[in-house]
Order: sequence, then C-alpha cells, then structure tokens
Amino acid sequence: MSDPLVTPVRAKSLAHAVSLLRDLGAEQRGVEIMAPKAIHHLFRIAGLDVRAGNILKQVALSKGGECATPRSIINRAEGSADVILMGTRAQVLAVCDNLAYQPFGLKKVREQLLVLLDRLEAGPGVWKLRGRELELARTIVMGIVNVTPDSFSDPGRYERGEDAVEAAMRMETDGADIVDVGGESTRPGAAPVDEHEELERVLPVLEGLKGRISIPISIDTSKPGVARAAIEAGAAIVNDVTAFAESEMVRLAAESGAGCVLMHMKGEPRTMQEKPAYDDVMGEISAFLTQRADRLLEAGVDRRAIVLDPGIGFGKTTEHNLEIFDRLGELAALGFPVLVGPSRKRFIGEVLGTDIDERLEGTAAAVSYAILRGARIVRVHDVREMARVVRMTDTLREGKSRG
Repeated sequence: MSDPLVTPVRAKSLAHAVSLLRDLGAEQRGVEIMAPKAIHHLFRIAGLDVRAGNILKQVALSKGGECATPRSIINRAEGSADVILMGTRAQVLAVCDNLAYQPFGLKKVREQLLVLLDRLEAGPGVWKLRGRELELARTIVMGIVNVTPDSFSDPGRYERGEDAVEAAMRMETDGADIVDVGGESTRPGAAPVDEHEELERVLPVLEGLKGRISIPISIDTSKPGVARAAIEAGAAIVNDVTAFAESEMVRLAAESGAGCVLMHMKGEPRTMQEKPAYDDVMGEISAFLTQRADRLLEAGVDRRAIVLDPGIGFGKTTEHNLEIFDRLGELAALGFPVLVGPSRKRFIGEVLGTDIDERLEGTAAAVSYAILRGARIVRVHDVREMARVVRMTDTLREGKSRG
C-alpha cells in the first residue's frame, strides 16, 4: 500500500465547497455543517466604537475566529478605531448570532455582515437596462466608440458619423455585447465640450444605428440633456464618469429605467492626474460609489440597473491602478456588478514601456485579471481580440467550456 498523498484544495465559494464535499461522498447533513467551514473571510470594520471593538474581539475568539484591533484600544473607553474580523463563514455567522444582543453599534455591524455574507455567495444576476436585461453569468464586453477629435486612444478615428456607425456594427460582429458611444473626451487634460456640440457628435450615430444592430447602446456622458436625447434615440444605458453628480441625471435614471454606470474620478479630466493621492484608494472608491448608488436607489432606480466602475486611470497613479485591480473583490462585495475599463491605459504603457498602439497584450492581461478578481463587464477598444480573451478567461474561471 502506497503512502497517503496530501494536496492543497481551495474552495472558491460556498457552492464550490458543497460540490467538493458531495464529490467526496460526505453525507448531506455533514455537507451542510462542513461547507461553511471551508470558506474564510476578512472584514474591515471602520470607525467602530472602541468598546464595541473590545467586545467583538472576545466574541470572535469565543467562536473560533479572530478580530485584529489596534493595541491602543485596550485601555480606551471612548473614541473609535478600525478592526479586521477574520473567520470561516460558519464562525462569522456564529459571531453575528451573538452580536444581536450587544451594545455600542454592534447590532448594525451584524446587519452589515449578514448582508455581505449573502452578497459574497450570490450568483452573478442580471443587469437591468431600458427595455431588456443582460445575463451576467458570462462577462459582458462593452465596445468603445469615441466620436471625438481628441480621445486619448483613437483621436478622430470615428469623427464622421457613418464611420462610427460602421465601427459599432463591426463590434457587434466581433463579439461586443454593448457599444458605448461618447462625444466628449475624458482623457487626462481634456477640455470640456458644450452640450450642443456633444449632441451634434453622438445623435447622428445613434440615429444611424437604429435597426442596424441588436445589442444595447450606451451613451457615455455626464450631461443630463445629452443623456435624455440619447435615450430618446434608443440608448439603453447611461455611462457617467461623474457618477450621476447632477440631480437631473438621477431623476432621468429613475424615470427612464436605463442601466446606470457610476464611475469614480478624483477631480476632473483637466486636472485629475495632477498628483492624485489617497489614504486608502479602494476604501475611498467604495465609500464614494456606495453613496452615489444609495442616492439612485433612494430616487427609485432599480438596484439591478446599477453598475460600479472604479475609474482606472481617472485621478490615479499606476500604483493606485494596480492596487485597484488587486482589490476589485472588495468593490464587487458591495453587491453591484463591476465594470472595468483598462483598455490601452497609461498604466499599461508605464509597466511595459509601450506606446498606445502597442498595448494590446497588456490590455488582455488586465482584462483577464479583472475578470478573475470579480469584474462582470469590461470596456475595450479591441473588441475581436478581447472577446476571445474574455471567453477563454470565463472558461478558466468556471472550469468548463460554454461551447
């Protein structure tokens, strides 16, 4: 008889843990008990009352988990601190049972933990657009059609309306699930464009696409007047780099039922790359986008219509962008689909030492990594190549081919 062989096994989700145990032949009741023990979580809890922090640590230890706290809170009776709760799903659930009876804001912590645990195990769901829904079981490819003379990647390429229409049609053939039409450049240093000029650029494209493509059209704008006209011309999504800062945009989203992309940007395009700084880049992005999403929800926008975009390259250094990719799962845990737009961005050029027209491979790597970190939609210029990257990455992630 040969020696036993020990190999590491990683459960990607609760469903995966259940599958592993069933394949092993474990009894059903045993599967129900053991599967939650196979999933480990870390939760940062910011601004917690120090008295609550001390209680939470003791509760976590009593349930077999852990709670990391600053050394300074041991002898403090007032103030707040950040802590990190650690444990398996089963341990965190046991902690939550206890917190139902604890003071100092711990009941609110319990509510948030339970919501996050549910979201972490939720399926991909759908993106609800104006007039249709997109299944998010596979990654969605959004093709970029810039109808501008000064975009960072393809200035003037689709400045003629008919060229842009043909490009959008070609993108559908190449595998795009959405085309995103924009009439104002948001590249670093870009000057703003007035509403009249932006409409003159995008409306001929939207009108020209009527009846010629079957995939949804997104309008890339931060102006309510442009968004409204675009929706009337057939757009099903509003992609706003200011995350619906204008109250009129919020009302339009609620009235129209359009899909909404909320993007984070520090500053404005003209100045956003002038020494951007963060204490906690993903923490700030998550807090900002949560606030903006809540504003839409309060206005009556369907939760399933909202998508979050961390804004790669918008008021971020290369180091910030790389950290965002690494921490995308934190954004996805907020319970909204995540869109990432790394296509041909400057951080790729800085890493690889390449010009804009030589960033295809770097974009492919960024797209694939974003998907594995939780992105459900990717916004790209090179649709044919990236659609293949997406399909292969989805297959690797799922461990099986979709055919």
